[in-house]
Formats: sequence, C-alpha cells, structure tokens
Amino acid sequence: MSSHRIYSVSVASVYPLYVAKAEKKGRTQAEVDEIILWLTGYSREALAARLADKTNFEEFFAQAPAMNPARSLITGTVCGVRVEEVQEPVMREIRYLDKLIDELAKGRPMAKILRSS
Repeated sequence: MSSHRIYSVSVASVYPLYVAKAEKKGRTQAEVDEIILWLTGYSREALAARLADKTNFEEFFAQAPAMNPARSLITGTVCGVRVEEVQEPVMREIRYLDKLIDELAKGRPMAKILRSS
C-alpha cells in the first residue's frame, strides 16, 4: 500500500483496532483516547467529531489543534521501522501513534507513554 493510500484511510476505521489491541492486553479505550489527545491536542469532543466524520489521517494530523512537542521523544520500532527515522511527516505521525498504542498494549505506565517525568 502506498503512503498516499494510507493517508486516505479514515482514523475511524483504525481506531477500533487500537482499542481492541489495548483491551486485549487489559488496557482501556479511555487510555487510547488519552494517548490520542496527548499526541494531537484534540479535546474528547473534537476527537469524537473527527471519528464521526471519518476524517482521514492526513487531515486528522493537519487539523490537530496542538501536536505535542514531546512526541519527538518517541523512539523505537514499529513494523520494523524506526519511528524517529521516518522522513515523511504524516507517516511519522502515524508511526508515533502506532508506537504509543504498542507501548500501552505492552503494559507500560501511562506516565512513561506520555513522556512525563
């Protein structure tokens, strides 16, 4: 799948997969939402609206109120790709989100996931 096709996928179509991955490991939808809100600056209401209107990933990140500057602290691999080395901006944001959800599913404490001290 080309990068452009990935960007046109709606966040709403992937969101249930994030939640299922978290819940399978004993985490919650609320924690998935907390991660997305931290990363993007969306409010709960705005996130719900973006999911309801089936916003694609490119628009989702472009319209984000305040991408968290601490996201640059997210490192490691997702699907064999080092997130910090992804050059394409939208794909890097997608990989950051994927990495945070992976950390949640692996049982990492929320304070560490959200790069708090």
